Amino acid sequence: MSDDLMYDGWVLAVDVGGTKMEVALVGPDGTLSGRRRVDTPASLDAEAVFAPLAAAVTMVMDESVGGVVAMPDMGGVGCGGPMAAGGAHVSPLNIPAWREFPLGERLADLTGLPMAVDNDAKALALGEGWVGGAQGSRDYLAMVVSTGVGGGVVLDGRLLDGSGGNAGHIGHVVVEPDGRPCACGGRGCLEAEASGPAIAAITGRPAAEADEAMRRRCGTLVGRAVASVASLLDLQLALVAGSVALGFGEPFFRAAQDEVSLRCGLEFARPTRIVPAGLGDAGPLVGAAAVARMRLATEQTTGSDALPSPAPSGVSTVARVGAPVRGVTESVSTDRERSSSAGSR
Repeated sequence: MSDDLMYDGWVLAVDVGGTKMEVALVGPDGTLSGRRRVDTPASLDAEAVFAPLAAAVTMVMDESVGGVVAMPDMGGVGCGGPMAAGGAHVSPLNIPAWREFPLGERLADLTGLPMAVDNDAKALALGEGWVGGAQGSRDYLAMVVSTGVGGGVVLDGRLLDGSGGNAGHIGHVVVEPDGRPCACGGRGCLEAEASGPAIAAITGRPAAEADEAMRRRCGTLVGRAVASVASLLDLQLALVAGSVALGFGEPFFRAAQDEVSLRCGLEFARPTRIVPAGLGDAGPLVGAAAVARMRLATEQTTGSDALPSPAPSGVSTVARVGAPVRGVTESVSTDRERSSSAGSR
């Protein structure tokens, strides 16, 4: 898969989650530059959620215009799902303000760049295969356990999309049949039991303050879901990222591996390993860049234009690059380090 992602330019990368949104420029070797983070507003107004993201994108693009790094030629976005095929509209469960929100089109209009949008966990899977812990692997699962729980599956060296582009939603695999109600409408889903908000609801305190018993319980439930996927799809590697998984650390991963070993009885599934994602907290942004690189490779192969393009001049619905977005620019992080170090998401 990594050969499909070869491209010598820089990419604008955007990661959208239920707790935070991040933007950076990503180089041809996965290096990050100009990284910015903003909190995801707890608002039911779609524009109020988009405004701080637009401000962060504008600041990162301004840095490239200033010559700190090369100007990007395209952009990639990882966003929670579900979403329409090709990422034309997104409806992330953890951002209720966005229902069929045209995220790619809005960012293309803002930046003047073609944008590719995919599920954030599928993006992570691409990034891990490109420059992360899955390099050289043709069959693996990448997961995010954070505000939500998502997954991306690579089989035979190809990222699985599914009929609507929503393949890999491991967060909605049932791990407790009589468990908690889930935002998806189901019950006992992994996301309803092991995500950050679920842990806070169960314990009455933030996930970061969970005791070891809760950390192990979450690891066990993640391992239970991974075991089912490993047996179903004949893969032996699961890489897990996200603030909950990486923050919980060794007790979480030990419990997850113990559960995988207990549940994987078929000979081909017994070697399954569950490990921290290799890219750490850089994974979502590197993955978003990989989405754009993969879409470019697909376009070059098929000859089709798969990326949302900017609107004609004069019809932008948001501020152009370089124009301030009033009231939100001050909240944008000014982290300018080039980083691909591990940490919490």
